[in-house]
Amino acid sequence: MLKVGIAGGSGYSGTELTGILLSHPDAELTWLSSGRYAGEQVCSLYPHLKGLTDLSFSTVSSITQQDLDILFLAMPHGKAMELAPQLAPETMVIDLSGDFRISDPAVFSEYYGIEMKAPGLQREFVYGLSEINREKIRGARRIANPGCFATATILAMYPLYMKGMIEGPVYVDAKTGSSGSGRNPKPGTHHPRRSSSFFGYKSFAHQHLPEMTQLLSGPENPLVFQTHSAPMVRGIFSTHFMRLKEGYGIDDVTECFEQFYDKAPFVRWVEGSPDLSSVLHSNYADIGAAEKDGFLIIWSAIDNLQKGAAGQAVQNMNISLGLPEKKGLERAPSFP
Repeated sequence: MLKVGIAGGSGYSGTELTGILLSHPDAELTWLSSGRYAGEQVCSLYPHLKGLTDLSFSTVSSITQQDLDILFLAMPHGKAMELAPQLAPETMVIDLSGDFRISDPAVFSEYYGIEMKAPGLQREFVYGLSEINREKIRGARRIANPGCFATATILAMYPLYMKGMIEGPVYVDAKTGSSGSGRNPKPGTHHPRRSSSFFGYKSFAHQHLPEMTQLLSGPENPLVFQTHSAPMVRGIFSTHFMRLKEGYGIDDVTECFEQFYDKAPFVRWVEGSPDLSSVLHSNYADIGAAEKDGFLIIWSAIDNLQKGAAGQAVQNMNISLGLPEKKGLERAPSFP
């Protein structure tokens, strides 16, 4: 059994990880930390885990006394780059924050508002978008889990970019639920406000944008990206507008996606628009399209806490270790 720990186990992503790992046949969850809840039992904070674990939250500083095979970092941005240099090189580290996703320190500082403290260490991390970087993830000891919006958009756009099938800008309209803002409420993210509202935020400045442009954007295909706060708890639904190059149609788009994701067990091509409720509480990403007169719409739907965070992190663990990619993640989406 692999001894696994979670630094930042009391947040929403950490709690999703806890639930997945407690049922993973090859993982033994032995340690969780929390800055606010150190010393308290996990099930006292999250009663849905009662009877599934007797663990209590520890202080993050106790990590140096742990004997772990794998450590997931589910802490706020800026914390992982402080902790990672203290970790044993033989410990596999999968970071769910943005600390190691962006290669350019200046770009990182611009979008996250903090200095990249360990640029040398950043280069050791593989960008962990499972379906795009699978071969680099195999055997990797340091993995940077992608952002949730980046996951939804890159999965929706990467095959078309690789085939050179589009021309001109790509416009992205992305909507997310309140769980994406974390466990601690803020004036603009607290669900009582969001539950009956709808608004855009972080225009041209969302921290997941540079992840996308590292893989997708160029002078011929600039990416215009806008996020929206939607009146829901879970999920991301992204709509991508673009123009196909002359000679391509919807049949070519369908063939492109079906071939590219032929070996990807969690990406599903659907007819027309996906339904967000068909992926909730699962690691699936549903993608669909519509086309008329050369104008193309690509939709993508994911659960932000699963495929956009914890589920993909465990998927990356499986790939790195040579385990079946779906192991511990076979749960069906909950519907409705």
